[in-house]
Amino acid sequence: MENAVRNAVIKFEQEFLGRGPDEVRAFIVRDLVVVRLKGVLTPAERQLAKTAEGVDMVKRLRQTLIALGRDKLCDQVSEITGAKILGLFTDMDVQLGERVFVFTMDRDIQNGGR
Repeated sequence: MENAVRNAVIKFEQEFLGRGPDEVRAFIVRDLVVVRLKGVLTPAERQLAKTAEGVDMVKRLRQTLIALGRDKLCDQVSEITGAKILGLFTDMDVQLGERVFVFTMDRDIQNGGR
């Protein structure tokens, strides 16, 4: 299941944001799905990230894009896990070029719904 979530996030990033991350790891922890992406910035975003103003610009742009694609991403993760998604939280560290997604689910999927 973790590998399927990983692949879905990679596909989402490629299709929706124009490029995939360098590395993705997904973890299921009880009622959470945590996805860590490394190497997410485009060359243009890396240039912008050299200033504080650019860092803010990159974060705002990425947050807006994720908000626009949120339903599609949540639908894919819900289909893989068989659980309803209650919330999606995300943040990124522009200096590191890393993003984290945390999906909160309606039940414990790590232990088969118990």
